[in-house]
Amino acid sequence: MLGLGGSDWRRLDESDVRVRPGKSTRPRSKRRPEHADASTALVVTKDRGRWTCALDGDPDRVVTAMRARELGRTPIVVGDSVGIVGDVSGKPDTLARIIRVDERTSVLRRTADDTDPFERVVVANAEQLLIVTALADPPPRPGFIDRCLVACYAGGLEPVLCLTKSDLASPDELLAGYAGLDLQVIVSRHDRHPEDLDERLKDKVTALVGHSGVGKSTLVNRLVPDASLPIGVVSAVGKGKHTSVTAVALPLPGGGWVIDTPGVRSFGLAHVTGDDIVNAFEEFAAAAEECPSGCGHLGSPEDPDCALDDVVGENPARADRLASLRRLLASRAGMET
Repeated sequence: MLGLGGSDWRRLDESDVRVRPGKSTRPRSKRRPEHADASTALVVTKDRGRWTCALDGDPDRVVTAMRARELGRTPIVVGDSVGIVGDVSGKPDTLARIIRVDERTSVLRRTADDTDPFERVVVANAEQLLIVTALADPPPRPGFIDRCLVACYAGGLEPVLCLTKSDLASPDELLAGYAGLDLQVIVSRHDRHPEDLDERLKDKVTALVGHSGVGKSTLVNRLVPDASLPIGVVSAVGKGKHTSVTAVALPLPGGGWVIDTPGVRSFGLAHVTGDDIVNAFEEFAAAAEECPSGCGHLGSPEDPDCALDDVVGENPARADRLASLRRLLASRAGMET
């Protein structure tokens, strides 16, 4: 039997195999370099596919880096601890590579709304979340505070409530709704620096979150005088301008970091379970375990035997807290609130 060109294929051997020039016959290896010499750095900001990182958490040793190909689409956010190789001199026009993202100790996540399936990691590895809320201009929104508390407990952060503009309104009525909770509260005036806040933030990584116009950028500028963040003006309808457009970590003069996040008008909890929400309201967590199986904790008529009502029966002051909890649960379930 003759093959191509009249040759008998039975007479062919290995020496007749043609190898394409420039192509290796060696099998491809999936092993990646271990990069034992990689430097550790803190991600302080991101801009169009480039990350600014502080080597060993030192704000005076900053480099710009790109994501290494082997990381694929691995998300890298402000606060991440990463491994960096390449040119780490930090000189102009140099670019290092991020080859590793270390395991996170905490995450602050949110979605655009309660039905959005895509969660967004806002900040990684923060020890605490400073929830900045104005007491007036714009008025406080307890629902937003509650949502931030849920995100804190679900993500492993310790919440701290910072009430600004106390020279315009008293904090007593708002704080009454959180009586009994293990919640740190700091009250500040618009025209003064909250000195007790310095000690609270010292040597810690703290993320800041708040609606636009509550004075978050003003607060950051006082904490970090070199930050020079733009400050917006509250409009006539009570909504401030979004003066922060991306998260950025800033070093505190006394040690530690503050991570300023963009102002938000909504804090979706689509990524959080109903149990996460209940557990965030510690005065109701134990009672929820006594509820019938499948109880959604929404109260009558949906859940007429919900044990959370017994907590309010024993302490009527908890009624507002239970109403807030049920608003979150209903919103999480996609119901009208």
